[in-house]
Amino acid sequence: MEKAFTKDELCTLYRRRAARYDITANLYYLLGFREFAYRNQAVRALRLQPGETVVEIGCGTGLNFASLQQGVGSRGSIIGVDLSEAMLAKARERVQRRGWRNVELVECDAALYHFPTDVSGVLSTFALTLVPEYEHVIENASRALSPGKRMVVLDLKQPQGWPTWAVRLGVWLTRPFGVSLALLERHPWEAMASSFDRVALTELYIGTVYIAVGEMANSGGGT
Repeated sequence: MEKAFTKDELCTLYRRRAARYDITANLYYLLGFREFAYRNQAVRALRLQPGETVVEIGCGTGLNFASLQQGVGSRGSIIGVDLSEAMLAKARERVQRRGWRNVELVECDAALYHFPTDVSGVLSTFALTLVPEYEHVIENASRALSPGKRMVVLDLKQPQGWPTWAVRLGVWLTRPFGVSLALLERHPWEAMASSFDRVALTELYIGTVYIAVGEMANSGGGT
């Protein structure tokens, strides 16, 4: 099977794509892929409240920041974590342009990131499966979340019943963003079931996209 990109390869890939990332992401709308609608749905699933703190793993250029701002408000905090300095540079431009004073950007490998305690939400959109240690990230996120709070993952998956040629075509179309056949073997929603008290999975775009919601019980602690 085709190997997944290494972290160094991903950094190189996103360094090259950073300047045009937002524009090229929109091209998939021509195929009916409603990326921003999916992103907004994922953010809503966090059920954020004004004044809360949310951590976004793989924040990229900050495409989700506006939606997250609507959730936490000016009194809340957004922490964006990303491995790529080039993508964070674009995120920083977005933050400065919008005048947001409650956004902290952290250049860090997600697997090495130390979550603050008692965060109110953890989000990852089209990023977590790129991390080989995604299970470790999920476990750390669950420990950092306050009781009753959520982690939401929006990502790509292999749809059931599709012929091999169709799967390979889908991978080829998304390869510019680091997608490979090897990533289809990674199932974050299954790892979430080991760290969260409740997990719900919603499939979108004929089964090629999913939103997984992991929630901690109000009493705290995972299963």
